[in-house]
Amino acid sequence: MRFKAICSDIDGTLLNSERSLSQNLISIVSSISPEIPFFLASARMPAAMRHLLQDLNRPKEPLIAYNGALVLDAEGKELESITIPLSLVQEIVYTALPEGLHLSLFHGENWYTPEEDHWASREIQNTKVQPTWESPLEVLENWSSSNLGAHKVMCMGDPEKIALLYQTLLQRLGTQLHLYRSKDTYLEIAPKPISKATGLKKILEQGYAIGLDEVVAFGDGYNDIDLLQQVGWGVAVENAFPEVKAVANEITKHHKEDGVASTLARIFLEKNKDQVASIK
Repeated sequence: MRFKAICSDIDGTLLNSERSLSQNLISIVSSISPEIPFFLASARMPAAMRHLLQDLNRPKEPLIAYNGALVLDAEGKELESITIPLSLVQEIVYTALPEGLHLSLFHGENWYTPEEDHWASREIQNTKVQPTWESPLEVLENWSSSNLGAHKVMCMGDPEKIALLYQTLLQRLGTQLHLYRSKDTYLEIAPKPISKATGLKKILEQGYAIGLDEVVAFGDGYNDIDLLQQVGWGVAVENAFPEVKAVANEITKHHKEDGVASTLARIFLEKNKDQVASIK
């Protein structure tokens, strides 16, 4: 089988040690035929992904944002939008606030957080996105009038407090939410029915004559497992969690060593690419 599309996680996978795209990666992706779409799939909000597509010379590609809770086509039109219901967002906020943890609420193109603390400053630097400075309680009040929910809730802070919050929410709401600790200081919360794989399926169904088995996908975290399992060729970077490596078809080099670029060059650019792209 010859692969016809690429799907990649961003943080810890596509980006290098400086949390940017290497020139080598940009050169390789630019050399791959534009007929082979390059989909980004991330827990990030859309604005934190678009500048990466610009740098990759792929400005008109669909996006799988918020781990699949929001899926946009190449023109920015919503293909899928699934939010955490307002009642659950309220329970998360009221549980986390007394612990003094950083809280960020996300809906569509908007990121709400109360103040520029250490955590907000780091996210601004990493994602190149500016939030709206608004407290969680103010956001809840505004959302209640239109019954909006969150595409993602992010809590950051002391590892012990994050661990306790994770266990508390898992016991109370584990059947209704995705709870994901991307770092020991981070807890990312998403709607239950979604994943990066469901987002990719939605994109392919809406605009591409490409099957999941014709996609090469890259990842490093627990939220990439479903994606790597369902595509034709799942690739884990060397720094991926053991559980991610266990389901991958291939383990490439560390994200700090341009692992994604290395595998893309082998599969899509080598002279014998017809043979190496038939590795299934």
